Amino acid sequence: MRILVLGGTVFFGRAIARQALAAGHDVTCAARGTSGDPVDGARFVTVDRADPDGLRAVEGTFDAVVDVARKPSHVRHAVAGLAGRVGHYTFVSTCSVYADTATPDQTVATAPLLPAAEPDFDDPAASPEAYGRCKVTCEELVREGFADAFINRAGLIVGPEDQTGRFDYWVARHARGGEILTPGDPDDRVQLVDARDLADWTLRAAEEGLTGTFDGIGAPMTRRDFHAGLQAGTGGDGTLTWVSQDFLTAHDVEPWFGPRSLPFWLLVPEFAGFLTHDTTPALAAGLRPRPLAETAADTLAAFGDVRHTTGLTEDEEVALLREWHAR
Repeated sequence: MRILVLGGTVFFGRAIARQALAAGHDVTCAARGTSGDPVDGARFVTVDRADPDGLRAVEGTFDAVVDVARKPSHVRHAVAGLAGRVGHYTFVSTCSVYADTATPDQTVATAPLLPAAEPDFDDPAASPEAYGRCKVTCEELVREGFADAFINRAGLIVGPEDQTGRFDYWVARHARGGEILTPGDPDDRVQLVDARDLADWTLRAAEEGLTGTFDGIGAPMTRRDFHAGLQAGTGGDGTLTWVSQDFLTAHDVEPWFGPRSLPFWLLVPEFAGFLTHDTTPALAAGLRPRPLAETAADTLAAFGDVRHTTGLTEDEEVALLREWHAR
């Protein structure tokens, strides 16, 4: 197949390009080229997707395209510029399109969506809700332009080359060992997907002509199982100290992302449904998540010189644990 990846130079886009090449496909990546390097073996075309005619530089027809855009204008230009030149269209969306983050076990069929962004709004970085609303708009544009569309609402994507530090924090923390400050309750649930597994499914969807809308993420697991998988994958021998949400918020620990935060932790009940989607339809349609321990081991092996600012520093963690035990 001739596959066009709109992007292909960072994390998930690179995983798509790499696995498509390994499967013997002819791969073209189209991007600005400022965020990362293309995968060896892929044809690279420099494009500016902010330009309505930016994809004119991409010549020829393609059996499939994979688009990871966040800006509606970029998708609008792609839909117009690739009309009549592409067979199967995959748009990588996000579970952030959903309006209800509190209700667990929702599906694509039951979860309400955020309203689409206003026609002239094009700034997904403005806020978490703006990101979700822009992705809703992108989905609508793809469906309007391509009957053979596969909308892959990805959940939290993890694994080697992730630049956010959210998963890396916990991999590094388990590898270091000792007493590990762990947020919430052991029976709280989370879910994630390895970028390589999501890429594999995305490629097979193109090869098989799969269409429709799915949540691209693995089944929910308890936090207890999440940390057990990390421990198995890293070989760490740390001990978990479960610290309550009330204590963490009272001590200015941020959820999810950023400095002085605990990644993968979200406040409940407000976000009890954000990482607990029922992904039975995606699993039935061929998504094949690998064991978490394997993802953790591969992520640890791929650690380079990047130092993330997400998570607690060692001193912050020690101080918080001291206060927790002194209650």
